Amino acid sequence: MAKDVMCEVNSCKYWANENKCKASSISIVSHHGSDQARNSEETDCKTFESKV
Repeated sequence: MAKDVMCEVNSCKYWANENKCKASSISIVSHHGSDQARNSEETDCKTFESKV
């Protein structure tokens, strides 16, 4: 399991200093609506929540 989850989206409420994610869990899904993706561009972080 990853020790640190990195995130550059500082508008997310889970973003922390040094580009770290402080969410207790992470959910990532495929654009295809299945469990298949060929690259990172075909995925989305569903954990994202806006700070605003």
